[in-house]
Amino acid sequence: MSTCAVSTGTLMATGDCICQLLIERTHNYDFHRTGRFLGFGLFIGGPIFRVWYKTIDKVFRGTKYAPVKMVIADQGCFAPVFLPFFLGTMGFLRGETVDEFKNQVKKDFIPVMKANYKVWPAVQICNFMFVPLQHRVLAVNLVSIFWNTYLAWFAETKNKDDLNLIEQELILHEAVHESHETQTSKSTSSTTVNESVVS
Repeated sequence: MSTCAVSTGTLMATGDCICQLLIERTHNYDFHRTGRFLGFGLFIGGPIFRVWYKTIDKVFRGTKYAPVKMVIADQGCFAPVFLPFFLGTMGFLRGETVDEFKNQVKKDFIPVMKANYKVWPAVQICNFMFVPLQHRVLAVNLVSIFWNTYLAWFAETKNKDDLNLIEQELILHEAVHESHETQTSKSTSSTTVNESVVS
C-alpha cells in the first residue's frame, strides 16, 4: 500500500477524531464512523488523489501558466465530481439507499462546493507552484486535517441532525393528529349526550 494511501487514510480518520472529540464533544465515541473515514482514505481517496495529481502534472507540466491550469482542472473538473462521490460513498457505508443518497446530494452539494471554493483554490495554487509532485498529496493532506473535520461534521453530524429533526416533526405530527382525534371523540360524545337529554 502506497504512502499516499496511508497518509490520506490516517489524516481522514484524524479529521473525524477531531470532529467527534472537539466539535461534537461526544461521550460515546463512534469507532465505526472513524473506520469509515480511514477505509475511504486508504482504499479509495488516497489512490484517486495519487493518480489525479500525476495526471494533471503530466498534462500541464511545462506549459504556460501551468499552476493556474492545474487549479482550474482540479477545482472545475475534479472537485465537483469527487465531493458528491465522497458523500455518496459515506452514505452507502452507513447503509443509506440510493434515493437517500440522491436527496442528500441535491441538498448538500451547493453548500459543500461553496465551502470548498473558500479553501482549496488558494491552497492548490500554492501547492502546484511550490511543492514538488511527489509531495503534493501530503501537502494537501496536511491542510485536509481541517477540511476533513468539516466533512466529517457535514457528512455525519449534520446528517444525524437532519434525521433528528425529521423524527421530531413526525412525533409532533402524531401528537397533533392524536389531539385532533381526542377532540373529535369528545365532541362526538358531547353531541350524543345532548341528544339523549333532548330525547
